[in-house]
Formats: sequence, C-alpha cells, structure tokens
Amino acid sequence: MNYLGHAYLSFGNAGILTGNMMGDYVKGKLAVAKYPEEIQTGLMLHRKIDAFADTHPSNQRAKVWFRNDYGLYAGAVLDTLYDHFLANDPKHFPSQEALFTFSQDTYSKLAANQQHFPERFAQMFPYMQEHNWLYNYRTLRGVQQSLGGLARRAKHIQSVDKAYATFITQFYQLNQCYYEFMDDVVTFVKLELSL
Repeated sequence: MNYLGHAYLSFGNAGILTGNMMGDYVKGKLAVAKYPEEIQTGLMLHRKIDAFADTHPSNQRAKVWFRNDYGLYAGAVLDTLYDHFLANDPKHFPSQEALFTFSQDTYSKLAANQQHFPERFAQMFPYMQEHNWLYNYRTLRGVQQSLGGLARRAKHIQSVDKAYATFITQFYQLNQCYYEFMDDVVTFVKLELSL
C-alpha cells in the first residue's frame, strides 16, 4: 500500500496514523524508539503491512507484470496502483465526498503531530496536503502523478511510462488482485491492533 492505504489502515488513530504514514522515512529499531508509543506502533505497523503485502499471493501474481521492467521496484509500483483502487472502492469510500473528507481529516491529524516528522517527511507533507495526494489517487491523472513522484524519489528506476501503460492494459486483473489483498490486509491489521 502507498500513502492512502497506510492512512486508511490506521483506522482513525492519530498517533498510529502518523507513524504509519512516515514509516518509509524512519529506519532502524533505535530510530523507532525515540518516538511516542502510538507513533512507534504506527511505524511498526507500517513495516508489518509492507511485509504482509510483499508475501501475499495476489501481489506476487500482480508483480509479474512489472518485474521485468522495474525489478525490486515492482512492489512500489503496485503500492501506488493499489491506492487508486482503494480510492475508488465503494466498500471503503462510498463516495467522492467520503474520500475527500477522509483526506482532510488525515491531513489534520498529521499536522497535529508534525513536531514528530522526520525531515524528509516534513519537507514532503506540505505538497501532499496542498495537492491533496490522498484524494487524487482516485483519478488516472493522479496515478500518473504518483508514479512520477515514485520515479523522482527512487534512485535507480527507469521511466514509469511502461508501468502506467501496464496499469491500463491489465486494469481489471490488477483490480481483482487488489480486492483479494485488501480484504486480507484489513483483517490482518485489525488483528494486529486488536480492533
């Protein structure tokens, strides 16, 4: 999952959300230990979600379409695409308004905890909020922009044009993989958080 997925899987807890959203920017156990307990929980949850996603059978199938062109970045590409499917999933966001409200609530909760942001996440967060990345995952243009952002952040990734083309040509198969994964990851996270 990418930003929208990690935000959604925090189930409204501001501390867990903060840790979950900045998980890619905090490395190592010692770095985690300096944060408040709920943020630590979110940081560790982020890692557990990523590990669960990496080994899930539906994601293993979906990565095949991207592995030749993107190698180890196939999972990161898939994470971005899954956020599009989540943004348009009526089970989780029954309307555009529900997604918009969720995005604004997420930014507010993050802003309240911004004193804990690592430097790189602190630099990126204003752009996320200003351009409403979480909401814009719902559009095809938003997917293109998110893939472009991945290309800018990743050191050794080729053009994401092929990834977007594959997304379009394999759209329904990828959507099916998303549905299989999403039901399982929601159950997994609820058990982790004992919800």
